[in-house]
Parts: sequence; structure tokens; C-alpha cells
Amino acid sequence: MARRYFGTDGVRGVVGDSVTPQLVERLGRAAALWMEGSGVVIGRDTRGSGPELERAFSTGVASAGAHALLAGVLPTPAVALLATPGLGAVISASHNPPEYNGVKFFRSDGSKLSDADEEAIEALLESPPRNEDAGQIDDLEVAVDSYLDHVLERFGADLEGLKIGVDCANGAYSRIAPRAFADLGAEVVTIGVEPDGSNINVGCGATDLRALQKLVLEKGLDLGIAFDGDGDRMLAVDGNGEALDGDQIEAVLALDLGVDRVAVTTMTNLGFHRLMAEHGIGVITTDVGDRYVLEALRETGAVLGGEQSGHIIYLDGHVTGDGLAAALLLCNALHGRTLAEAAGVMERFPQVKENVEVARRELSDGLRHEVDRLNEALRGRGRVLVRPSGTEPVIRVLAEAETDEEAADLSARITALVVEELG
Repeated sequence: MARRYFGTDGVRGVVGDSVTPQLVERLGRAAALWMEGSGVVIGRDTRGSGPELERAFSTGVASAGAHALLAGVLPTPAVALLATPGLGAVISASHNPPEYNGVKFFRSDGSKLSDADEEAIEALLESPPRNEDAGQIDDLEVAVDSYLDHVLERFGADLEGLKIGVDCANGAYSRIAPRAFADLGAEVVTIGVEPDGSNINVGCGATDLRALQKLVLEKGLDLGIAFDGDGDRMLAVDGNGEALDGDQIEAVLALDLGVDRVAVTTMTNLGFHRLMAEHGIGVITTDVGDRYVLEALRETGAVLGGEQSGHIIYLDGHVTGDGLAAALLLCNALHGRTLAEAAGVMERFPQVKENVEVARRELSDGLRHEVDRLNEALRGRGRVLVRPSGTEPVIRVLAEAETDEEAADLSARITALVVEELG
């Protein structure tokens, strides 16, 4: 059965349009019925629509005879950790603008729902209330402290003498991340820590590093850390104001943690692959999406994975990707080096990305053949990747090569062919 509401990471959309309190209440009831009445830990980010949707979702859970535990504003990875036993649900639209919101789910082991799970929940959306008298809604008072204690104990280290800029995107980490770095001895300068319901991810955070880059340079900081609104992504800025993406961060961590395998997506830079090969570290490549990276780690027993966008997953002591845990691991990996020096071990290939609007998203045989021909001719000196968007009427084109000029030329050739074949 095709999913109507679930996308690549839960249900998400503009509030009042595709996401309404009525839909969210039905989702809460359907999820509780699907899991046969166990408890649901519910967190949310700082969007203005969050409290209303939290009430709607918890009402739905209780209407199915289940126990809704309200954790309040809490990062997504914290909900994943606290959802044992039972189900975790986060009222969030992650890195999207403030007018968006939605619901994402975690199983009790921290894994995200499968396509089949999501289909099963959608099949229950029209179910009426059941066993309402047994339903409960309670506050989970210790959620923040419990999460922070775990992360600091498992991933923290002495950060004395380190000057860190922290951008919390006016999101779920606003009152947690600065405290974590300060407790470990770092000198902390913050931005994006004044959420008002309408400023999450606006001109700040992991989706827009410019404010953090400016802060690092103006204050002479050693590095900067940026989270997205719900805290499952993290990117960094070195002391020179240069941005590091998830590939570079994962590269630093892979060498420091001494892992023998890592998981990445098809978007990961060729420079990362070269570095891993030089150090004898195996690379598992998945489709785009942190859920697929997490699935690959669990299937293979590997513990480190990530995406270029800043999802970093380390399963030794955790159950999912965690922006704060990744940031602490990155600081721990410096060993007296600057972040620029640490990241310098990986040569990053120039990449050119295009989103091409098309009439149809199915790749033609001619387009597939040309992509295969180009990749064979490049023989590892570059590559092209063409894939349909899962949510928009566009084809995503990635061209990568040893020089900017070569990458731009590859992108132009493939983009023109996409327009000719599918536009």
C-alpha cells in the first residue's frame, strides 16, 4: 500500500495545510493502536505550533488506551534514548522553516519505523477511540537531566581551554547544549538560543552557518558547532571560519575512534572514500537518508555512520544519531590540533549539485546509460549521480571531479540531458 502521509522521515508539512491537529490526533491514536497500548514518550522542538500538536497527539494516544508521557521541549535523540520500553514520538519538522511541523517516530531500540510499519499505522488512521478509560497523559519531569547525564558521561571529556561558539538554531538544544559544553570546562559563546516559536532554523543553525562563521571570526574562537532545530544534525566551523560538512566530521571521527567500517550515503564525497581506503577502513554505501545509514549499521554491526548534511551516528553508547554527542566526539578528537588541522586529512572533491524541475521523475534508459558511461570513463577521478526526489517533482543531479571546472562541466552535461529526456 502506498503511503499517503509518511515521507522520508515521518509525517511533515505546513501546519494548517497538510499537517493539522486533527491529523496529528489520528496519528497518535493509530500509533498507539499499532503498538497495542504500550507507553509513548513525546518530545517536541520549539515551533509555535508544537504545544497544540503535542496536545493533539497525546490525546490521540490516550484515546487508544495507552500512556502518553510528555517530555516537553527535547532534542530528537533524547526521545530515542528515553523511549524504552515503548515508542518515541517527536513533534518536529527538523531542519525545515517554522511554518512546518510534523511527527517522527522511534522504536524502543532507537530505530526508525520501516515502510511497512508506516503503512500499518496509516491503515489505522480512521480507527475510532478504543479503551479510552485506560488512557493516561502525564509529564516526564526528568527527561532533560536524564538525557544530559547520559551524553556527558558517555561522550564527554575535559574541554578546558577550548573556546567554542554554539549555535542552537533557536531549537531544542537552546538550554541544553551550552550547559553541556560549559560543564565540561569549555568557554562558550552562544547564538540561536532565544526561541520564540517563530525563529527556529531562521538565519541560524546547521542549515545556515553564516552567523556562526561570523561569530567565530569576530570572537577569535577555536571552533563553532551548529545544530538543527531538533538536534539530530550537527555541522562545524573551524577557527578560520571555514565550514565543515558531515563527510569531513565523519572522517575525523573514523580515524580517531579506530573503527574498521563506516556507513555513508551515495552523496558522500569521493575524498572521504579515498581517505578510508588509505587507512583500510571499509565503507558501506546506502541510499540518502539517515534511517538507511542506521539500518546499515545495525545490519552489519558497524558503529559509525553519517551523512554530508550533518547526521552523525555513533552506536557505541547510543541508539541513533545525536548532534550533541557528535559535537563532543569531534572536540575530543582534536588532541591539541586545530579543527582545520584535524579536517585537513581529507581532501574534498569539488561537488556541483542541481535540482532540475521535470515533468516526470522516472529516469529514462537513455539517461541511465549516459550516467553509467560517464562514470565508467571517469574511473574514480569523478562521478555523476542522478536520482529523483522523494518529495518534489525534481531530479537531483550531483557532479563531482578533481577540479571545479570539471565538476561544473559534468553537471551542465547531465542537467541538459535530464531536461531533454524528462522535462
